[in-house]
Order: sequence, then C-alpha cells, then structure tokens
Amino acid sequence: MTEVNTAKFALIVIAIGAAVMAFAHWFNVDYLFFASYTILQFIVLSTAWNILGGYCGYVNFGSAAFFAMGAYSSVFMHKFYPLPIPVLIVISAIVTGVAGLGMGYLTLRLRGSFFAIATLALAVVLQTLVVNWEYVGGSRGAYIIRPESLAFAGITINYIEYLFALMLLLAVLALVTARVIERSQLGFGFATIRDDELAAEACGVPTLRLKLIATTLSGAFMGMAGAPFPYYIGYLQPQSAFGLEYAVNSIAMPMIGGTTSWVGPLVGAILLGSAQQYATVTISSAVNLLIVGLMLVAFVIIAPNGLIGLVQERLRRRQP
Repeated sequence: MTEVNTAKFALIVIAIGAAVMAFAHWFNVDYLFFASYTILQFIVLSTAWNILGGYCGYVNFGSAAFFAMGAYSSVFMHKFYPLPIPVLIVISAIVTGVAGLGMGYLTLRLRGSFFAIATLALAVVLQTLVVNWEYVGGSRGAYIIRPESLAFAGITINYIEYLFALMLLLAVLALVTARVIERSQLGFGFATIRDDELAAEACGVPTLRLKLIATTLSGAFMGMAGAPFPYYIGYLQPQSAFGLEYAVNSIAMPMIGGTTSWVGPLVGAILLGSAQQYATVTISSAVNLLIVGLMLVAFVIIAPNGLIGLVQERLRRRQP
C-alpha cells in the first residue's frame, strides 16, 4: 500500500511540475523557469538537510559545503572530460555521499553544538581549498558556457527548461526518498536517535550506523542539488557556491514547515522560496536573508513545531 501511495505521490508532483513547465513554455515566460528552478533546488537542499537535522536531530551547518562540492565536481569534470549533466549529478552524488560518510565518521561522536561547529568548520576548510585550487577557477571563478537550446527526441527546448526538468526530477527523488524513510524501520531508528539517543543505544539500536546512513544520504542529495548549478548560473565562484543563503535556507525551510515530516521541508521551501523570489524581482535579492530572519522569528513564536506541527496540533484539538 505504501509503495502505491508513494508512486501516486511522485506522479502528482511530476504532473504539477509539468503543468508549470507547460504554462511557462506556452506563454514564453523564461523567468518562471529560473524562479521555479531555484525553489526546486531549495526543496532538494531542505529535504536533504532534514534527513539528518530533522529525522535524527543533528543540526548541520555545512549544507553550503556539500552544495558547493557538488557544483565544483561538475566544474572539474567539465574541464577534465565533459559529460552530460545527468552523469555529473550521479558523480556529484557519489563524491558528496562519500564526503558525508567521512564527515559523519569523524564528527558524529560529537553531539549538540559541538557537532554543529564541526560541520561549519568543514565548510570553511572546503572554501579555503577551492579558493586556492586554480584548476577549478580558484578565487577568480570559472565560466561554464552552456548552449542556448537542447535537441531531445526531435524536439528543441531551451536549456533552462532542460535544467528545470532535471531539478524537478531531483526534487521528486528527494521527497520520495524522505517519505519512504519516514515510514520505514530506518525512519523509526532515526526518530529514536532524535528523541533520546542514550536510551536508543541502551536498547540496542545501532545509532552510529544509522547516523552514518543519514549523513551519507543527506550529503549525496545536497551534492546532487549543486551539480547543475554551474550550468544554471554560467559563472561559478566560491562566494556564490558557498553562499550564506544555502546554509541558512536549508535550515530555515524545514524549521518553518516542520522537521518531523517530509512535508515540512516541501512547504517551507515553497513558502520561503516564493517570498524570496518575489522580493528579488520587486525589491532586491539583498533582502532575502532579512526575509528568512523575520519568518523564522515569526514561526518560532507562532508555530514552534512548524506549519505541519501547528496543523496537526489543531486537528488533535478538534478530535473528540
């Protein structure tokens, strides 16, 4: 039954994305593709963060590091041996998944703020490495020349539409994975770690193994979100790849939507991402972090458990 529901859910999400794509293509609104790509990118990032931060309760400040690692993996391969973006996504997933496994093995014995500081240090170390690595552009950055259009099965589409379709598939994959994890024994194991890790260990739960699985999956999805980014932006530099907005948004979006369910990051990413895109067009992108701060303060006061937690609490109160 769960498999059928998951398949239906994936089809519904793909259908909604296809409808947005058809609308933008029919009315020739290219900006809608750019804005939707960014929102889908944040859906993948926030869902990936939530696998470790929400399900397991380990706050990760290194989201930008894994995102940038995926982006620079694409830049490296573009210079070394150009490959199609879907292949680059797979390569980035492997690279960042292994990096997540290594980071988890080294840092998951730490807990609370110590773990969070360790993940933040990872981002600083990686940014320093990239700034001094001339092969991928160093501090000057790297240009990625992309074609204007792409021919597929006899149909020519704009390249941004192609990137949008890829990111839509990644968002569906991330959401389906999070949904399956939440309803599986793996998700129950993550929940025991979040609720009381010491009690879980005393009951025989393999907490370290579960946390390593969480860091690997989380890192892999963050890297997959970053792999198409150089082709989307056209010019990649350390300041853009390691931008503060990726670390902040990937944490804020699940907290606004709710961290205990796969729906939370989806709702938070759509709500916060749409507000930021609207502000970018009407005011300036400089106010994006201000919007994040204001919304976080508001939701911490109004809905400490996120929108999903608020809705669930009100539904419980209505039950006799």
